Amino acid sequence: MGEVFAGRYELIDPIGRGGVGAVWRAWDHRRRRYVAAKVLQQSDAHTLLRFVREQALRIEHPHVLAPASWAADDDKVLFTMELVSGGSLAHVIGDYGPLPPRFVCLLLDQLLSGLSTVHAEGVVHRDIKPANILMQATGTGRPHLRLSDFGISMRKGEPRLTETNYVVGTPGYFAPEQMMGAEPDFPADLFAVGLVALYLLQGQKPDSQALVEHFAAHGTPGAPEGIPEPLWQVLAGLLQPDPQARFRTATGARKALTAAVEMLPDAGPDEEPVEVFDQIGPLPPGFGPDGPVTAPQPPQAPHASQSSQAPHTPQAAQPSQTPAQESSVPPPPPVTMSETGSFHLAPPPQQQHQPHSQPQFHQPTPPPAPLPTQPAAPSPYAAGALDPSQAPTSGVPHDASATRPYTSQQQHQQHQPVAAHAADTPVHGGITVNSHAPTPVRQTRPGPPPKVAVPVLVVALICFAVGIWALTQM
Repeated sequence: MGEVFAGRYELIDPIGRGGVGAVWRAWDHRRRRYVAAKVLQQSDAHTLLRFVREQALRIEHPHVLAPASWAADDDKVLFTMELVSGGSLAHVIGDYGPLPPRFVCLLLDQLLSGLSTVHAEGVVHRDIKPANILMQATGTGRPHLRLSDFGISMRKGEPRLTETNYVVGTPGYFAPEQMMGAEPDFPADLFAVGLVALYLLQGQKPDSQALVEHFAAHGTPGAPEGIPEPLWQVLAGLLQPDPQARFRTATGARKALTAAVEMLPDAGPDEEPVEVFDQIGPLPPGFGPDGPVTAPQPPQAPHASQSSQAPHTPQAAQPSQTPAQESSVPPPPPVTMSETGSFHLAPPPQQQHQPHSQPQFHQPTPPPAPLPTQPAAPSPYAAGALDPSQAPTSGVPHDASATRPYTSQQQHQQHQPVAAHAADTPVHGGITVNSHAPTPVRQTRPGPPPKVAVPVLVVALICFAVGIWALTQM
């Protein structure tokens, strides 16, 4: 995996190098796509100011490759742009040499189209050359050109970052007025476009100094060998040493080029098609078309303790637990809710506990109208089942007489109104149960006895009277 820059751009492999920095193929983790990242090598004030100018340029055009975003990490800065994989015009010339005139006219039309938009923004490129004109990897299809590298570009009227007698650019593609220290202007870019056209048609870098001297001494020369006359007339209008005699705008040069193309001869049947190859190469290991590739995790074998356990009951029948309880306490046995809303205890296993016959206990019958609840397990208190709470746990006999007087009196007071209508069922553990009576009504607590209540009221009246007498004396 590569270095992650500013937490967003993962640098993968270098794909180029310029005057002020290296260009990397990078993966944008936010937008999930591959981009070209230009990392600044120097951090002096002059270079940073040029960097700020370049990254601030935002031009949307199909034949312009402008910066899209930027980031800073400690003492490093970079800006990103769309990844173009077909190399530059220098790669195309290296593969084929001189290019067919019609193919060159198509590239020039795209270059002038993008340059007209750049000039419309008031920007002078100042570094147009084959290495800064990139190509999409279109194969044998229609070529697609992108004008890039605005590192030394500037808007007209902005202060210059160099001295007056210092020339910035690439030797061999300077306009004559640039060599004399003139202010950057649009015709200087058009002169560089004419030199790029000669490079594509002849397959080698032209001698701009000799060309300017020839124009100055003999005027416009005849068309060089291999260049059609209509196309040469357009190139001669781009290569005039005097900027006043040169095309003034990229739009005007494009119109003249369109008229010249109509007079060019058709391509011959034996003309080899130009194929634009992918110059970047395959992705390194660990990266795929959709970004970084994560290694698949091997399947984990289940633990022996988990595989030997019996299947659990559905989670809906178990009471909810907090995460702390789940991690420290084993899950309780499943319980169900009775007709009155209480939870029954789980019945004892049949193979470990045999029901004991106790003639002295009688099981209550279920109420006549149970409340609608979710399906529940059979109640351990149903007829024929033993109440686990009343089962003897030792040899000590169960004596229910200790609680019989109080509970008998309480039941007698509670069910006295309905005693004439239904007979009490036999006692169960010393408690009398009425099989036909409704759910017992909650009884209120009795008040204090009269021996206590009367003296308290007398004292309260005396205090009240004393208080009124005290208020009247004030």
